[in-house]
Amino acid sequence: MPRQSPHVVQISFFSDPQGRTPAQLLQAWPTLVDVAEAGWRAGVRISIVQAAVHSERLERGGVPYHFLPFAAAAAGEPGRLAGLLRSLAPDLIHVHGLGFPRDVLGLATLAPGVPIILQDHADRPPPIWRRPLWRRALALAAGISFCAREQAQPFVNAGLVRADTPLYEIPESTSRFTPGNQQEARRASRVSGAPLALWVGHLDDNKDPLTVLAGVSAAAHALPGLQLWCCFGTAPLLREVRSRIKTDRMLRDRVHLLGCVPHERVEQLMRAADVFVLGSHRESTGYALIEALACGVSPVVTDIPSFRSLTGAGTVGRLWPCDEPHALCEALKSVMARTDSTTRATVRAHFERELSFDSLGAKLATMYQEVLERARRHCGVAGPLPNDTVLGAP
Repeated sequence: MPRQSPHVVQISFFSDPQGRTPAQLLQAWPTLVDVAEAGWRAGVRISIVQAAVHSERLERGGVPYHFLPFAAAAAGEPGRLAGLLRSLAPDLIHVHGLGFPRDVLGLATLAPGVPIILQDHADRPPPIWRRPLWRRALALAAGISFCAREQAQPFVNAGLVRADTPLYEIPESTSRFTPGNQQEARRASRVSGAPLALWVGHLDDNKDPLTVLAGVSAAAHALPGLQLWCCFGTAPLLREVRSRIKTDRMLRDRVHLLGCVPHERVEQLMRAADVFVLGSHRESTGYALIEALACGVSPVVTDIPSFRSLTGAGTVGRLWPCDEPHALCEALKSVMARTDSTTRATVRAHFERELSFDSLGAKLATMYQEVLERARRHCGVAGPLPNDTVLGAP
């Protein structure tokens, strides 16, 4: 009889501020499904427990999703969570986010002896007065994952993460996007450019669109056919962006503000693009960058930890320093000088190796197995993993 794979329960304590139904959340939060499916494809038995206004059990692709109104254990219904955990009997718990210390402490009580992994999702060290609580919760972690290991350093420096806590470098998600035909995508999207640059991100201080506009303006002298198409959601800098475009003759007929577009059109625009550009100062991962890489688009993005990790330290595309429009200009010229018919295939091959469903699933499975093996050794248990399990076994 084949041995059963470990049962990992992924838990998110983040409660949707819009109060959407479970079915709506699965549609609105594709990462919730994608990460679960990646682990499931790797042979891990996955269950999802998600905070929600409405209680419901759904199933997608062989993975059960349990929605409960327990966003804050102290104010919610911890009894229901305790009952659910008893019925699921997990071998390991994977908590999304570092910012739920009370809930993590509660989990340790509800599921004693079950290893807990924490995963960073754009978290930052809290104010000093909250750090004792965080320190207690993070000390329980059998492992913590970041998109880039370097992102753990602020938590280590603040004394929140112990030096002996195992750290893992795993992207937060993957993408279902595919390259497609570039010319067909341009015709369907009614976009053009030689090169065609694409921006997908908020117009805010962190994404830094003004620096990107300055870099594009400078690059246009060497790349007269350059066109920049911008998709964005929130836009606190929209007035400043429009003013910069209006007053710069190199940008006036070159930058196109598309606003918020449907997700399927983002894929089409990425298929149409030659380069993907962002000026972010900080990202926990960079979902839009992952999607661009999935479409085979050369990234020209800032040299920050998560982007270094996602691009293989710039082995695909080009990294440039934050706040330096001249560096962006040079990066754009450099990338276009060496772009040929094989570039898109090279970028997509990088995605397949490092960021695809199979790659993400393998990284998750390896982390789970290492954590479970350490827990077994710590308890002095000889023989197989909990529940006689082997990760990846059929």
